[in-house]
Amino acid sequence: MSRSKAAQDPKVLGRDERGGPVQVFFAPAGSRRRPTIDRAEGIYMWDTEGRRYIDACSGPVASNLGHGNTRVIEALVKQARRACFAFPAAFESEANAALADLITSLTGPGLERAFFVSGGSEANETAIKLARQYAVAKGEPERCKVIGRMPSYHGATLGALAVTGDPAAEALFGPMMKIMPKVPAPLSYRVPDGHTAESWAHEAAEALEREIVRQGPETVLAFIMEPVGGLSTGALVAPDAYHRRVRDICNRHGVLLIHDEIMSGAGRTGTFLAADHVPEARPDIVTLAKGISAGYAPLGVVLAPREMVALVAEGGGFAHAYTYFTNPLSCAVGLAVVQEMLEHDLMANARRMGTVLRARLEGLMAHSPLVGDVRGKGLLMAIELVADKASKAMIPLERMAPYRIAELALERGLIQYVRRTAKGAYGDWLMITPPLIVTEAQIDEIVSILGDCLEALAAELRAAGVALGHA
Repeated sequence: MSRSKAAQDPKVLGRDERGGPVQVFFAPAGSRRRPTIDRAEGIYMWDTEGRRYIDACSGPVASNLGHGNTRVIEALVKQARRACFAFPAAFESEANAALADLITSLTGPGLERAFFVSGGSEANETAIKLARQYAVAKGEPERCKVIGRMPSYHGATLGALAVTGDPAAEALFGPMMKIMPKVPAPLSYRVPDGHTAESWAHEAAEALEREIVRQGPETVLAFIMEPVGGLSTGALVAPDAYHRRVRDICNRHGVLLIHDEIMSGAGRTGTFLAADHVPEARPDIVTLAKGISAGYAPLGVVLAPREMVALVAEGGGFAHAYTYFTNPLSCAVGLAVVQEMLEHDLMANARRMGTVLRARLEGLMAHSPLVGDVRGKGLLMAIELVADKASKAMIPLERMAPYRIAELALERGLIQYVRRTAKGAYGDWLMITPPLIVTEAQIDEIVSILGDCLEALAAELRAAGVALGHA
């Protein structure tokens, strides 16, 4: 569509019918406008035209309880009537204390303190700053480097981007930040020649030790990683041996291990923390967001050991805050979300339905030439898109396959969440992450529609002359 036609069509982003800008901070000019939300309930959402959609991704992997949960809404309204905002410099908050007590009772020893912020990027930024102030308080001011993985994603602030492994983001924002060292992620599908998934995971762990030594162990502050991958690695699940080896390496060099559980935490993988799957490799600091408030209010959490927080406090206090940190409204919502999850045993449902979802996706892989891999844990699952399974050849990047699938899905009443890492350099995948309340029948409906979308995309690719392998 030409620029002039786009300006005249109110269904296209760029200019509205009056010639003014429309969502210019959200999508490129010329993009199709999205439906307008009217209401939502459970795993379903309706637009203002009355059309129903299945939320197959929990928004950006956030709406763990689904939509319209009565308990959470009542808690929000009750707290709003008491006090929406109270800055911690002036007041303590019952909601903050109750949520901190509940979360730390679930995370167990070594993570006894909670600091609440407004989301995942803030949580990871806060974790890095806490680690730095802890090192200074211990008399180790030379520790300032945080090693991340390539690929990875830890947030949109410059501090979080500095530890993110994404060459495209580095090229855009690198001149504005100090990019931190990276080591390979233990990718399980596209592994280098001569490696299996297990041997590559071992090599990725050894690369961490080599990088710590190369940087100078006395200068390395922390290693940050997702215990189960999010969008940057498509629900990557590394072997348990990788986690144990990373924990051992960090211990020997005095390096803090930070687990980014923005996506994987709050019950999504079937345990409260994804770290709980390998208890002998416990992290020193954990960050949570998204599912901890299930999309009902902005909330993120940094969990840290009692001793770490005490030492920072004795050194003059934590030199870090945000306007809305520890706000009572978000904390009240988070408390209701976690209580609801526990009362209805949604972590167990994530385990049961995760097994069902994996089986259905593997069935899809057996029949579709475009699905090369199924991976994940619990209800944090992904499929990798390929042009040929035998060679693992990718669909040509210019076809924008994940985004096209999302468009085809939306047309069919299915909401998908996709984002490319490094402009597709590491592969293309789709996350399938429905709310933790999902049923087996709903999973069948999600996978059926997804199968239709894959068939439609395969037909488009063949028509465009793209050679596809056999199912």
